[in-house]
Amino acid sequence: MKTVFVLFDSLNRHMLGAYGGNRIPTPNFDRLAAKSAVYDKHYVGSLPCMPARRDLLTGRLTFLHRSWGPLEPFDNAFPELLKSKGVHSHLITDHYHYWEDGGATYHNRYNTFDFVRGQESDPWKAMVQPHWERLREKYHHAQTATGPISKYNPYMINREFIKNEEDFPSVQCFAKGLEFLDLNRQADDWLLQIETFDPHEPFFAPERFKEPFKTSWNGPIRDWPRYGRVEELPEEADELRANYYAIVSLCDFLLGQLLDYFDEHDLWKDTALVVTTDHGFLLGEHDFWAKNRMNMYEEIVHIPLFIHDPRSPGQKRISRLTQSIDVGPTFLDLYGVKAPPETEGRSLLLDQNREALIFGYFGGAVNVTDGRHTYHRFPTDLETQEIYQYTLMPTHITQPFTPEELRASTLAQPFGWTKNVPLLKVPVTNRSPMYANYGPGALLEKETRLYDLLNDPGQNTSVQDAELEATMSELMKRLMIENEAPPEAFVRLGLG
Repeated sequence: MKTVFVLFDSLNRHMLGAYGGNRIPTPNFDRLAAKSAVYDKHYVGSLPCMPARRDLLTGRLTFLHRSWGPLEPFDNAFPELLKSKGVHSHLITDHYHYWEDGGATYHNRYNTFDFVRGQESDPWKAMVQPHWERLREKYHHAQTATGPISKYNPYMINREFIKNEEDFPSVQCFAKGLEFLDLNRQADDWLLQIETFDPHEPFFAPERFKEPFKTSWNGPIRDWPRYGRVEELPEEADELRANYYAIVSLCDFLLGQLLDYFDEHDLWKDTALVVTTDHGFLLGEHDFWAKNRMNMYEEIVHIPLFIHDPRSPGQKRISRLTQSIDVGPTFLDLYGVKAPPETEGRSLLLDQNREALIFGYFGGAVNVTDGRHTYHRFPTDLETQEIYQYTLMPTHITQPFTPEELRASTLAQPFGWTKNVPLLKVPVTNRSPMYANYGPGALLEKETRLYDLLNDPGQNTSVQDAELEATMSELMKRLMIENEAPPEAFVRLGLG
């Protein structure tokens, strides 16, 4: 067996033609859909970026125990499991979070890996004394900062070195993917993961992809929306959306290059192809930009998934509930590797129905869907809830846990999925570096809500139905028990 796994970041399902999108031409995603199983009810698990990847690699939901952090010593990562069975896994990525404190154990699980530099705030080029005034005048004031530390500053420097189309990190990722195929397509027993940060913000694509979406905007560069409520002028919002459309068009083009290669070398007959994303991204829907600040709306959590299995080729639509934790077990299934007992996910190649599934941000609501309804249950008070991080790898995105956090930690007994390993139990406080960035303090919406997706697919009006809410609460509680959520998780939600 051979497998190519393409992982995009922040790719909106509802923008793709295969899912009814019509704002952007996506001929190559449509072309893939014509040859693949298209999953219609595929959902995220833990968010955002690295929590989603931990779910993907391990086949377990992690958001009830841990925020953004590394793989843990007891985690079962599918590349390592494949490696133990003689299957070579190769990662090509420009997702620079793998090289930070909070992601540094992921790429080492693959046999080999290749890192492309320059996305977003990747600390790439060592420009010691940049001409900040000259650089900042190119960008909208919302995308500049006057202090010495800013996520915007590295991007302004990186962009100075991305001039031609071949310089773009995502373009390089796919080019390196084709190089891998040139070198290895005649071999057997390998998995290639081509992963790009695109279309994640900032929305920077070669000019030819922007041309079809030109707006009336004639101001400075406006390609990076701030997380939170929409406060921009209409012409600014239009420009931000247009830049997102451009970068999705780039992704479609790059996918097309890969599909051309499959056609040219007839890889369809012996090579699996899996294409998905980690989550979606709000572009003004519900009066918000991005993620992490608001309720987990469908635009964020209902994601695309395409699978071509050469043993069962052809177009089909899959209507059962599936989740990102199913991806890792699917790769194991393709190679005949048995999933470890700690695995929650199920192979997507098997016709196994779920009654419901849960998803969430660490410290926020727990969310459940049965495919018809979504229920988003928040603690009564996010500020005073009792919540802990369970970890043996105490790092946040770009720094270790602080001594102040760790001084209050205790040793927790093993969970059933930690292989008899006890964990640090670290209290979450508003002084934690993660609290206001990607933790409870970052949330602007905190209301428990129930939606009927059949009659209100846009989730515009919360349903008031005590009986249905009780049913969804029981589904949530059962799934949390199956996940072995810590006791305080039930208390904070009033599910004790």
